[in-house]
Amino acid sequence: MKSRSFIATPPGATIKEQLNDRFMSQKEFAARMDMSEKHISKLINGDVQLTPETAVRLEMVLGIPAKFWNNLEAIYREKLIKVREENSMDADAEIAKQFPYCEMAKLGWIEETREVKEKVVNLRKYFEVVELSLLGNEQITRIACRRLAITEKSDLALMAWAQEAKIKAREIQTLPINIKNLISAIPEIRNMTVQKPKDFCPKVKKCLADCGIALVFLPHLKGSFLQGASFMDGNKIVVGLTVRGKDADKFWFSLFHELAHIVLGHVGQINGTSEDDEKAADKWSGDTLITAEAFAAFRKNRDFSERSVIRFADAQGIAPGIVVGRMQSEGIIKYSMLNNLKEKYEIAV
Repeated sequence: MKSRSFIATPPGATIKEQLNDRFMSQKEFAARMDMSEKHISKLINGDVQLTPETAVRLEMVLGIPAKFWNNLEAIYREKLIKVREENSMDADAEIAKQFPYCEMAKLGWIEETREVKEKVVNLRKYFEVVELSLLGNEQITRIACRRLAITEKSDLALMAWAQEAKIKAREIQTLPINIKNLISAIPEIRNMTVQKPKDFCPKVKKCLADCGIALVFLPHLKGSFLQGASFMDGNKIVVGLTVRGKDADKFWFSLFHELAHIVLGHVGQINGTSEDDEKAADKWSGDTLITAEAFAAFRKNRDFSERSVIRFADAQGIAPGIVVGRMQSEGIIKYSMLNNLKEKYEIAV
């Protein structure tokens, strides 16, 4: 095996040279060593370790001291580690380049450094893996959003964001996961849409924690194209939301979208979520905030004035900005209209 700086040559190469010098076949050598031909073949190819017992046999058969063979094996194993580590480091260095490392460091998620090797080591520790290539393992990354790939910058940014959510969620105490309790708590959470962040944040966190869900607020990470994500971590479900400067309607839609993934059973799927799962979560979120029947009746009146929107929102018990967001997304009004009814949240992370 080779790397940029090292070559690891198994002791078997030296054994083969000895056999060639003596014009001895591997079959005869195996008989003299009292070992199977298969084992001798693996020994020569470096597929099995040269043990102290084998070294003693080699001394008897080839007349070369056992300590020579033991030393050769030790050098080979050491070089092998260095070869694999260097090759692994080179591969991980390419992956590390795709992460928004500087931004992660500014946010305090990871230590600042300009050294590539240090970045790789820091990222390995951050993600709790021996190699960054392992982040492509479906058993390690199960985020309810879509399938991830370690070749895409946006997916790597999402992985970094989700890992921070996971780390922060470990500090949150939750009761056992209880989906029935979550479904029962949905109306209570919906009623919080008319409250201020300082009032509803601790309430919604407590409400979800009682259902086995850790809610984490994080700043947006450039390149992640992410509003929120949900995933299993041990005995709890983690829901992460980006919050800095977010419009109220987007915040609540994002939260209910992630709760939809939980209620609809999308969290923990090996292949992430499908397009159909995402559409189902969108529909569940929208219809939970404003029922399809209620919105259809509002739309039928064709009065989309500010007063009408406020009156409808009050009747529904939700923030007017949520109604405006729904109207904009469905093309009833332009995105430039009625934005004065949208509150912009600043939530501490």
